[in-house]
Amino acid sequence: MAEEESATPHWLFGDQLGPHFLGPARGGPHRDAPLLMIEARGVLRRRRFHRAKAHLVLSAMRHRAAELGDRVRYVKADTYREGLREAVGDGPVTVCHPTSRAARALVGALPSVRVLPARGFLVTHDEFRKWADDRGTKRLRQEDFYRWVRETHDLLMEGDRPAGGRWNLDHDNREPPPRGAHDLGVPAPYRPRESDIDAEVRADLDRWSRDGDVEFVGEDAPRRFPATRREALAALRRFTDHRLATFGAHEDAMLAGDPTMSHSLLSSSLNLGLLDPAECVERAEARWRSGDAPLNSVEGFVRQIAGWREFVWHVYWYFGDRYRDGNALGHRTPLPGWFTELSPEGTDANCLSQVLEQVRSTGWTHHIPRLMILGSFALQRGWDPRAVTDWFHRSFVDGYDWVMVPNVVGMSQYADGGRMTTKPYTSGGAYINRMSDLCGPCRYKPSVRVGEDACPFTAGYWNLLHRHRDRFEHNARMTRAVRGLDRLTDLDELLEQERDRQDGEA
Repeated sequence: MAEEESATPHWLFGDQLGPHFLGPARGGPHRDAPLLMIEARGVLRRRRFHRAKAHLVLSAMRHRAAELGDRVRYVKADTYREGLREAVGDGPVTVCHPTSRAARALVGALPSVRVLPARGFLVTHDEFRKWADDRGTKRLRQEDFYRWVRETHDLLMEGDRPAGGRWNLDHDNREPPPRGAHDLGVPAPYRPRESDIDAEVRADLDRWSRDGDVEFVGEDAPRRFPATRREALAALRRFTDHRLATFGAHEDAMLAGDPTMSHSLLSSSLNLGLLDPAECVERAEARWRSGDAPLNSVEGFVRQIAGWREFVWHVYWYFGDRYRDGNALGHRTPLPGWFTELSPEGTDANCLSQVLEQVRSTGWTHHIPRLMILGSFALQRGWDPRAVTDWFHRSFVDGYDWVMVPNVVGMSQYADGGRMTTKPYTSGGAYINRMSDLCGPCRYKPSVRVGEDACPFTAGYWNLLHRHRDRFEHNARMTRAVRGLDRLTDLDELLEQERDRQDGEA
């Protein structure tokens, strides 16, 4: 029996590239199993991905195949079905639980494929389901889940109490950028060196584009994110040794001249499976226990991985496939062309233009520009949440279906009506002005809501509250904001102004 299992090929998807996806622990493949990888070009045809994202994924897959050598069969095909048929025919194959519902449905429909438990996360599907089901009628909240993960995995704990006596140090991590600073003055993030494999990938992408086989958006500059396990570990060390200590206080701040601030830039490595979340949070905790990083920075980083990332992964599966179709606010407006093309010149709003330029040139920006500029703008203008979700999926190097469906449908666009978060995450220009240096050079004024100088975020915020007043005034966290509408002497003028905006232009 063991001999038969060792001969069964194991299929590695392109986001299952680390060593923790191999080996027999937790129901994994046999340690001697031959391996299969399938590069399906049809995936790139179905969506117009960011060029840097396509490059990163193909580079990571081909680098991993080169590392595995003769143990892996690397098949290039149009579809996964064709690649599987070419590699094993009708023979048996194992695969770890895929990360998207489409891929899970595919492998579930193939009788020769045996699906093994998911890897790359701290909490199993069964563990989360039990935690969620045991809550009865209570809503699922990330904060409750995060505390449970901290307790069950003994993360940042002192006995049965949270380190420092508080679970949540968000209050310490909401500082605006230092006054007058153009950057945080911290060491730069890790940058990999490209290899011959990268040159090969770039040549393939160029050829496919010339042939009209695939289309991309954005730029494919020299690769900025790790494509190998070695590079990912170097990026993790660089962050924990040189950037983690300054991460916490300004993690919600934005600077035009310093788009990375002290952020880790590890999300793509985690989502490709090059890093395991346990090693990331454990290394960060060790820096606190050794006195090399303050608790607020370490807790903020641990919260991002052990709290939010884990929660998003499990919400994606727990809420079911129809969750992606949520549209509680009834938003239907199509995304304008300048936005889908990542054209920063399509808007006069400096903050939005700056962030779109970051996405266009790198395929990345940190969580506050995503949520409070890109997502907030889409929410205020009533853009179709499913189209917004697809845009985020395609445009970011770390964007996957499981990542973006809960983050955009649930948090950014409030399209689930509050199943995942307690209120919409949106604001007027005052928040952006307080948390960034982006408003100073802008032609709009964050304090102005009507007229030529009206900030599109400030005007858009009040317009959104008015449009959904009946819903929001019954939300305890929104009541005070909604009542502010009654104090606006120029509300009618503001609403007329917003009706005149064409295609969501700022």
